Amino acid sequence: MLTFVTLSSCVPKEENTTAINPEAYWGESPWPEIRKQRINQLLPQAMEAANVDCWLVVCRENNNDPIADHVGGENAGGTAAFLFYRDADGFHSKVFSPSGEATALDEMDIHDEVVKVSGSSAMGMAADFIKEKNFSRVAVNSSSSNSMADGLTYTQRMSLEGLLGAESKKLVSSTDLIYEWLSIKLPEEVEVLKKAAKLTAEWQVEAYEQIIPGKSTDADIARFLKQKMAEYGVTDGWAADQNPNVNSGPDRGHSHATDKVIMPGDVIQIDFGIKVYNRWVSDIQRFAYVLKDGEETAPEEIQFYWNSSKAGNRAAFNAMKPGATGAEVDRAQRLLMQEAKSENVPWSTGHPVGYVAHDVGPSLGGGMSTRVRTVSTKLLKEGMTFAFDGFHAWKREDGTEKTISVEEMAVITANGAAYLIAPQEELILVRTKK
Repeated sequence: MLTFVTLSSCVPKEENTTAINPEAYWGESPWPEIRKQRINQLLPQAMEAANVDCWLVVCRENNNDPIADHVGGENAGGTAAFLFYRDADGFHSKVFSPSGEATALDEMDIHDEVVKVSGSSAMGMAADFIKEKNFSRVAVNSSSSNSMADGLTYTQRMSLEGLLGAESKKLVSSTDLIYEWLSIKLPEEVEVLKKAAKLTAEWQVEAYEQIIPGKSTDADIARFLKQKMAEYGVTDGWAADQNPNVNSGPDRGHSHATDKVIMPGDVIQIDFGIKVYNRWVSDIQRFAYVLKDGEETAPEEIQFYWNSSKAGNRAAFNAMKPGATGAEVDRAQRLLMQEAKSENVPWSTGHPVGYVAHDVGPSLGGGMSTRVRTVSTKLLKEGMTFAFDGFHAWKREDGTEKTISVEEMAVITANGAAYLIAPQEELILVRTKK
């Protein structure tokens, strides 16, 4: 079935037609309870997978650790030390916090114990506790490969090593631990992502309804989507200047929408993501073709490009299952690209998405490379969420390149992958009402 968007007005809609109360629409953020569950359920598993006994996170005001709000340290003033550890009695959390923040932190009921620090050093007390417990491996946030695991500053590291003395040899990077922890999303989080994905896709279809060929610009359509975001009280899924990317011309990669006028015969890409509850992010693309006079369907070659892109997306989807590598998923759709004689594209088939657009987890890339990046050899696991594409790129008449990239979102389940929302099946057709 073809999807048509018919236009009768002559300018893009600017006014909101429905009054939305964002606070009532979204309700209270589920993050506080989800964070507790993630700490108590997923973090012990991540520590076991990373083979660490203890994890130390140092939080402070103004230059905080990037993982701070995942452990409850987002309101740190003076230096606070958050410890998560495993021993014979199970999993525990303990915080050494300046007295000014300790009461509020304790009332958040995230941690087993909050110790007020007055007249002494939180890091010093944490170091004493680490030595007392005689842990074998203590993870700290120093990483050369993951920015989320690289929050410990040089001076903090030097101070900690001085306090630990000979025990500092037990310090290891938290790279693996944070990878294992953040890459998995709870079912409750997947439900939030579904809601975000649904709005993202619906608004893109609605945005196509605003197009007046020969008048509307890519930037006009981007502004419409910004208005929808404001109406619903959500923020950008990535850099605001490049979200959404509406592009009716040749490929521009990750970029901003321009003042190019949308014309009959254009293939239009909208790459768009929103952040909900100031926490979870969507990343969805929808594509349309602007019919020329006398056309009722897209030209045969455009329909072929669309079908090829969609087939690549479905091939990647079918390859996404627990135990598969990111490179295997990438290869599944690139083989179809070769068969369809697509031009090469520089982008990976997909990436993790969740807390940010390019989240922690396996990269779905490198499937046709002889030297695969480590992150593409990582195994997909149940609970991981991805945004992923099927590609077809071709040369336009002017020699520039255009790519259709059918981008959807999915979660890995025990039996394979599941789309978060129904995928785009047909190329949206935009035409002007006579």
